Amino acid sequence: MKQEMHVRTRLESLSDTLTATERKLCTALLLDYPFAGLEPIQVLAEKTKTSPPSISRFVAKLGFSGYQDFQRHLIDELKEGNRSPLDLHQSDRAMKGDFLEDFVNRATALLSESTAAITQAQFDRVCDMFADEKRSVYVIGGRISDALALYLSRHLRQMRGNVYHLPADPEIWPEYLLRMKPRDVVFVVDFRRYQPSLEQLAERAASRQGAQVVLLTDKWLSPVARVASEVIATPIESGTVWDSYVGALVLLEAVVTRIAEGGWDKARKRIERWDSLRLEIGEISDD
Repeated sequence: MKQEMHVRTRLESLSDTLTATERKLCTALLLDYPFAGLEPIQVLAEKTKTSPPSISRFVAKLGFSGYQDFQRHLIDELKEGNRSPLDLHQSDRAMKGDFLEDFVNRATALLSESTAAITQAQFDRVCDMFADEKRSVYVIGGRISDALALYLSRHLRQMRGNVYHLPADPEIWPEYLLRMKPRDVVFVVDFRRYQPSLEQLAERAASRQGAQVVLLTDKWLSPVARVASEVIATPIESGTVWDSYVGALVLLEAVVTRIAEGGWDKARKRIERWDSLRLEIGEISDD
């Protein structure tokens, strides 16, 4: 599979050059990605009110040799999105220098690739959403990636109010869903292997509460992408037993720094009040 051109990326990159029939196909494929593309060609034709020859021409335009080749790429993506550390481990992995040096070089390469994960326009939009105090912000991540959500929430809380880090227990989520208002922001971090519960949470937040979902994920795209208004797909492949979130962390650091510096007078006053209260509490607890 061409790593540099994932199927969804091919679909989105051609969106401005499609015919009416092709736009219909593109929309159907993206709305239920990747599963719509795994249907038999006759079924997809019936659902989209098109024809098998039209679909064949469309996938050829995307760069595939035929519908079977198109489906094979989708299946490969699904497999990649569900790889565990057991799948990722390479006992014969070629080392380049000492382990630490090799690992840092790999992390540095991921950082360089991360700049392509988000455009300046999208970066500005996401920062503006998090900085807008008319919106509450709710953040949550997966079993491991929740550390990134916690990082963002702790910084945002020092700069503005109404920032909530959701607990891991889904039984408590209705309490937060009930608080959500239209245009509030739900920030979800979900990397492979994706958590179905996060997709359900995001779907309820978007469809029932009118919240806007911002997703931080990888190139295989968490199912949360289906309901997200902003999707940021960062590179995570380190070539080791663990995927690396270094690119995602640097991106979040850039976000919180941009928000702080963009509204520094307000942020400074809140941080000063925050610190004064923290010091007072510390002095009381020390007695």
